[in-house]
Amino acid sequence: MTESEMQWWPAPAKINLFLHVLARRSDGYHDIQTLFQLLDWGDEIGILPTDEEGIRRHDVSYGVPESEDLVTRAAHLLQSETACRRGAVIAIRKRVPPGSGLGGGSSDAATVLRVLNRLWGCGMDIDGLSALGRRLGADVPVFVRGHSAMAQGVGEKLEPVSLGRRHYILVFPDLQISTAKIFAAAGLKRDTKPISLEEALREQGKNDCEPVVRQRYPGFDQLMRTLEKWGAPRMTGTGSGIFIRMHDEKSAKSAAQALKSLYNVRAVQGVDISPLHAKLDCLIE
Repeated sequence: MTESEMQWWPAPAKINLFLHVLARRSDGYHDIQTLFQLLDWGDEIGILPTDEEGIRRHDVSYGVPESEDLVTRAAHLLQSETACRRGAVIAIRKRVPPGSGLGGGSSDAATVLRVLNRLWGCGMDIDGLSALGRRLGADVPVFVRGHSAMAQGVGEKLEPVSLGRRHYILVFPDLQISTAKIFAAAGLKRDTKPISLEEALREQGKNDCEPVVRQRYPGFDQLMRTLEKWGAPRMTGTGSGIFIRMHDEKSAKSAAQALKSLYNVRAVQGVDISPLHAKLDCLIE
């Protein structure tokens, strides 16, 4: 089998425009508030449905065991929940760096759920798929629903928002950050007051995890300081990825060109609707 035999589907990345930690929950998780914007860039998932029940991952090189990979876990979960007797071969063109806070693995899983639900004819609605996604990870539902959104709870309570097309540069340091360690840090602020959507749209939020990361990783802190000459750098989620909002596409591409000799950087656009949904809408039932 070759990749050309598969149909390829977008798995868009996201950024957290802010991330407030409101409280520690009794179950050990945290109540948060965040604003997700989807991007026009991310991984791609190749899917070839089969008449046999097996799920097979094809030729990946990013070091995650197949049994732990969210793409295969998503396929098995959908299969078991719907008693589907079909299978699939799944491939991944990995572009989103692991640990960058852009939701690469979560988006990959969401794409598998949405596409296989359609190709297998499982018939689950968006609420059912979102609930399955929640079992795989807190960020999966926003990708399943496919719309930029304000999120609360542990990230599962979503309110769709229209942010319009925005322009960013992304900078990827050679660094992976453990979400669990950041949320366990003694210095993490855990009592931020919620803000309204109107305040969020006026960019009054911040990332409560950023001070902890900057204190623990001096190189990351220095990079953030260096990038200030290009705008207002922000950390996304609890990952090492940094985004800077730019005025327009031209300025984003110009900044990316200027920085590419120093850092792993790219210009991207923020979008309201997932590119996956546009492609699914074109698929004949």
